[in-house]
Amino acid sequence: MLHVGVMLNPATYRGIPAMRTRYESIANYEDAGLSYELIPCFLRLEDIHIATGTCRAFVKHGNEYRQMTLPLPPVIHNRTLYRQNENASDINKLVQKGFYIFNEQNRFHKDHIHAILQEDPLLRIHLPKTLQGNLSSIHTLMEETGDVVIKPSSGSVGRGIMRLRHSRGGWTLQCAHPAIPERWSTLRLNVGELPLFLHKRLLHVPHIVQETIPLALYNNRPFDVRVSVQRGYGGIWGVTGMYAKIAPSHTFVSNVAQGGTARSLLEVLSQTETVQTSNAVRLMNELERLSLQIVHRLAQTLPRLADVGLDLGITHEGKIVFIECNGRDQRYGFSQAGMHNVWKETYTQPMAYARWLLERMPSSDTERSPGRPLY
Repeated sequence: MLHVGVMLNPATYRGIPAMRTRYESIANYEDAGLSYELIPCFLRLEDIHIATGTCRAFVKHGNEYRQMTLPLPPVIHNRTLYRQNENASDINKLVQKGFYIFNEQNRFHKDHIHAILQEDPLLRIHLPKTLQGNLSSIHTLMEETGDVVIKPSSGSVGRGIMRLRHSRGGWTLQCAHPAIPERWSTLRLNVGELPLFLHKRLLHVPHIVQETIPLALYNNRPFDVRVSVQRGYGGIWGVTGMYAKIAPSHTFVSNVAQGGTARSLLEVLSQTETVQTSNAVRLMNELERLSLQIVHRLAQTLPRLADVGLDLGITHEGKIVFIECNGRDQRYGFSQAGMHNVWKETYTQPMAYARWLLERMPSSDTERSPGRPLY
């Protein structure tokens, strides 16, 4: 049995002995590892000793996990979300020594992803108009569209998103409470004015500004689609599964972490007024085709990309629009949607990919060369 590394963030790592790892299923990693004769070793970046090529990691022994020192596995799946450049130097050192860390980079700036996709004429038509987050851009889109979304450039799980909308002769700003994220407020704005806290946010945190996508509705609530796109054995990209994320009644944000509901996509499409039943399968095929096209484009620029979650929207007219790319896909949405087999498969594919990488590596550490391409 070969070892494969799974690099976790500190909070998840600390919960392993008590099996309190929240949204990360350690059991699914173990089952997937057995399928490919792999032993998952759960570790943190700070527990890797680059000079000696060793690490401290949790490994399962019987019914419990023990922390032990062992040679650093030559293939590691990165499941962390470090802040920008916080881990870049250490990970780069590991890569230079010949270790293969897939999903080397997990936190993507939304404007960077948009710029990459914008270069492809076939993908450009699926992108909402996107500008740098400043007051001038906001006013420009307010005048052009009357409905604007403001997002932190590197935010995740829907945190910090705001919406400016013109209705009933005036503008409103919908945003989450700063101390209680699950509580949303709608503020009515004075003509020509934006609130002071918005000015401060734009000064301190990079944002992007986008036209709001007129999403199709399910039970009068907007929904979008999470698509899990992964490399498996052979290194080939494939769509592992997709589900619908339905916004709760008090907000427009559909993220499950913000109170959204996960449902089977076919079920949702079949009950969406603007989507005829005969078009549901066609839309799912188009979502899959576009998702593969997107990841192939991103993989040309983002190093060792192998496991992403894409958010795609479907408009009232049935057009598919790219929303964002998640470098650490929160797979539990499949479980909440009742798609347990697909949920487990989202863990199996990365282990299959790791097995394939290991088989292509030299037989000994001394033969491992950072210049030898894998995939």
